[in-house]
Amino acid sequence: MLIGCLIACQMLQAQTTEMRQFVDKLMSKMTLEEKLGQLNLVPASDEIVTGGAVDTQVGQRIANGQLGGIFNLKGVDKIRALQDIAVKKSRLGIPLIVGMDVIHGYETIFPIPLALSCSWDIPAIENMARISAQEATADGINWVYSPMVDICVDARWGRIAEGGGEDPYLGSEIARAYVCGYQGKKRESGQLKVENVMACVKHYALYGAVEAGRDYNTVDMSRLRMYNQYLPPYKAAAEAGAGSFMSSFNIVDGQHATANHWLLTDVLRDQWKFDGFVVTDYGSINEMSIWGYGDLKSNSAKALKAGTDMDMCANGFVGTLAASLQDGTITMADIDQACRRVLEAKWKLGLFDNPYRYLDAKRRAKDIYTKENRAASRQLATETFVLLKNSLTPNPSPKGKGDKPLLPLNANKTIALIGPLANDRANIAGTWCVAYTPERYATIKEALESRLPKGKLLYAQGCNLTHDANLQQAAEFGKNIPRVDAAKAKAEALAIAKKADVIVCAMGECADFSGESSSRATLEMPDAQRELLEELVKIGKPIVLLNFSGRPTVLTWEQEHVDAIMNVWFAGSEAGDAIADVLLGDAAPSGRLTVTMPQALGQVPLYYNHLNTGRPVEKGADKYRKYASNYLEVRNDPLYPFGYGLTYTTFSYSDLSLSSDKMAADGSVEASIVVSNNGQRDGDEIVQLYIHQQAASIARPVKELRGFQRIHLKAGEQRRVTFCIDREHLQYLNGQGEPVLESGRFDIMIGGNSDDTLSKTLSVQ
Repeated sequence: MLIGCLIACQMLQAQTTEMRQFVDKLMSKMTLEEKLGQLNLVPASDEIVTGGAVDTQVGQRIANGQLGGIFNLKGVDKIRALQDIAVKKSRLGIPLIVGMDVIHGYETIFPIPLALSCSWDIPAIENMARISAQEATADGINWVYSPMVDICVDARWGRIAEGGGEDPYLGSEIARAYVCGYQGKKRESGQLKVENVMACVKHYALYGAVEAGRDYNTVDMSRLRMYNQYLPPYKAAAEAGAGSFMSSFNIVDGQHATANHWLLTDVLRDQWKFDGFVVTDYGSINEMSIWGYGDLKSNSAKALKAGTDMDMCANGFVGTLAASLQDGTITMADIDQACRRVLEAKWKLGLFDNPYRYLDAKRRAKDIYTKENRAASRQLATETFVLLKNSLTPNPSPKGKGDKPLLPLNANKTIALIGPLANDRANIAGTWCVAYTPERYATIKEALESRLPKGKLLYAQGCNLTHDANLQQAAEFGKNIPRVDAAKAKAEALAIAKKADVIVCAMGECADFSGESSSRATLEMPDAQRELLEELVKIGKPIVLLNFSGRPTVLTWEQEHVDAIMNVWFAGSEAGDAIADVLLGDAAPSGRLTVTMPQALGQVPLYYNHLNTGRPVEKGADKYRKYASNYLEVRNDPLYPFGYGLTYTTFSYSDLSLSSDKMAADGSVEASIVVSNNGQRDGDEIVQLYIHQQAASIARPVKELRGFQRIHLKAGEQRRVTFCIDREHLQYLNGQGEPVLESGRFDIMIGGNSDDTLSKTLSVQ
């Protein structure tokens, strides 16, 4: 093994030397203008056509060597037209890097990232990224602005939909999976394979912590909190070999992230050894002036010297750095360093060997939206659905064994399908679907209609998304849901509900009610839908609520009044069929929450791994306590805790044991527990390991996720699940990012969610 490692290391060194020598030679031929051009990134218009591309503004800039890359242009022919200009018309023929916001799939759309995290299925998430790369590269894309690894504990922030939830441990595992899936684990001659894309990790850093959950807002926190709660997923992505990072819009330590030397150089490059390039977010350098940092010229210089390599859309680098070089604000070494990083990325993509390697038109037919890709999306979607409630209902059969859960539904019954999302194909795929083709996706109505051989499906939209037409238009962002006459629509819905055996309500947010620039000041179900749901409850028929959301929402009333609730998030192109699979029992929901769902908006920000207070109230306390840390109107605990989720069977935990109750600082112990499937159906469970240090030099969270296993148990089966615990599970990071393990007593907790665990004490010496 040692010989193999040495050979691999020597090969990597040779590849790195070859890349550097190539870039050295190329840069020796480049003018200042051409170097600055490589640092410039702009979007390309969809109006690009093969014959006229050179006459466009973008085409002319490419020919003049003033662009290093383009983004969000779809189609091999259009991309080839611009690549032709770069290769054949520019002086040095330097190819373009071509990016796109491929966030959760290309044309085969997977569930939104927040939903994906609720699967806790790391191999499946990696496969999702692999399929996304396969499809994107088949259409000319070689660089994707994903993964977004921002930790977020404030449900008001719309972009929580794009991340992996609130936990840094799980978020780190997901970040690695994305990078490995996009970029592949093996390279040919140090370069990515043609089926892989370069990942761009965003938003670096802390963007998920914007104040009041308002997008593009300010961020302020201690470095201790940064290192322990917010930075771990970025670090994991860097260590996994991500090729690029995208800086965020917010400030960090009073400095804009795009021009923050500590963030971009001291931490990202020096501490984490990141060797790729950094691109700004859209127009970020331009926005620095609004924050109060100076003009475009000075801010461009600050960003370059801090470690930013490519300017997206601000035209600051290409327009001002030459003047800053002349007046001595920056040096040629600063420019060369950024230019080298961009050129090295293109070398790693193999673009210098073959600028057209991602432009094989034959791949579109065989690699995009295939039967296999759709099947993977459909299966993974069922793993993301989180069953929040499933009440017992009377069993009318004389041979029945008493009451049974409402879900799964009997396909021989009459089902009333109601709600503004029930017959929609665009919104249920989710936000950030730049390349999607919704005309090919099935609605829930269409999927159910084909699956009821003896049953009957009745359908009514029932209501508008909201009463406020302007709010609905803003939330839809072009994915329009028809506006209906409120009184007539409600009457139609109530009429079919009375004829049905069970009511299924497809309600909640539309796709862009969450996502970028979709912060919310309320988290309850939109008014028109809630009012209809209240009327349906009065009928007295069993009701299943399919809750569509891109964030934790407040479902306190629904939990009290509705029989079954399943969070289906936004499940991608195969959402309709996946939802039908689970409703009818062909698959079981197996998602577990990666965000804490509050009882009321006033609890936000709410997260499980919080610090304690000197005046806590006991868990589940029903009464308000004066001079204690609690609310007058609502309990402290969430409606649904982190890690929570039901399925179509039940699991129990017993016999938690440690291989030893003592551990040396450099040692390890095993923690194991017996998990039993007590139901009549096979099922998946997420076994979760948490730790808590009872006393330390700094305040430690009440519990922290430190491991998990997704297991499958047959009905009646039990299994002992084992975790190995060592110093990495028990240490924290100090304010300089250095690991610290202190001796003391640790609670080792294992269970099915963060609120329901068994516990043992471990002493570390």
